[in-house]
Amino acid sequence: MKVLVPKAYRGKLPKIDDAEIVIIDQRVPVPKEHLDAEVLVAWGQPPEVLRDSAERLTKLRLVQAFLAGPDPVVAAGFAQEVPISSGVGLHDGPVAEHALALILALLRHLPLAVQNAERHVWDVKHAGSMKERADDGRVTTLDGANVTIWGYGSIGSTLAPHISLLGGNVTGAARTAGVRGGVTVVDDAGLADVLAETDVLVMILPTHPSTAKAMDAQRFAQLKEGAVLVNVGRGNTVDEKALVAALESGRLAGAAIDVTEVEPLPAGSPLWDLPNLLITPHIAGGRPQNADKLLAHNIAAVRAGGEVRNLVRVTGR
Repeated sequence: MKVLVPKAYRGKLPKIDDAEIVIIDQRVPVPKEHLDAEVLVAWGQPPEVLRDSAERLTKLRLVQAFLAGPDPVVAAGFAQEVPISSGVGLHDGPVAEHALALILALLRHLPLAVQNAERHVWDVKHAGSMKERADDGRVTTLDGANVTIWGYGSIGSTLAPHISLLGGNVTGAARTAGVRGGVTVVDDAGLADVLAETDVLVMILPTHPSTAKAMDAQRFAQLKEGAVLVNVGRGNTVDEKALVAALESGRLAGAAIDVTEVEPLPAGSPLWDLPNLLITPHIAGGRPQNADKLLAHNIAAVRAGGEVRNLVRVTGR
């Protein structure tokens, strides 16, 4: 069995009996000599390369995506009989760590500290998340803060205990209400009431028609005044015009985003010039953990007719 792994993946690789692991350049179509591959790892390939692979790799028995969101892989058009496995769970730790870093950067006013350092200003009096302000009751610490995680899945449940350890009160928001691991989770019907008491809103929503611009002007109006927002989900889940308006008006004290609607973020975007907005270039993930174990399990499952983990339901091409 031949397994194609993009050189963009730098993590561990499994040792599998009778399997040949071939490292390929993910930027170009698969070479002719490797069109007999039975397993393709999707990680870093441009859409056109994935589409080419779907057409030319006719002997595939498994497409293993290391991406948490397998949308580009599904859209490539692999045959219906070829199982596609997503990388759900592989990025829970790194994305949760990044979200926590962005939260603390806002609450401990690190962006302002960096701005002051660039101006050679030593100011021990700034007390806001992103700009100078008095003690007006807005959140400046996780201790006692109400933190809402919108898109409460595996990443959210990884992040929640870390917030709790620092004294934050965590509430989740998802399509289905309930209690998960001791965290109360509300659905859309209960979200407005929760937002009204939210000091820190963390968004980890996936791409879906129902989540497009989910954080719009109406939702910003429902959010507690002076709150901060962190988005490590998908850029199209936030209405960027509404985000700019909320930051410029001061209703939103600060925000940190790892994703934008268009990536790379265009040079002319007004987001670049907002002093109370921290931007990272979609780097929250990018370090899949235990991908070797998932790949090994799914190859064994394909060989033995077992259950493929993280199976994505696809419709044919």
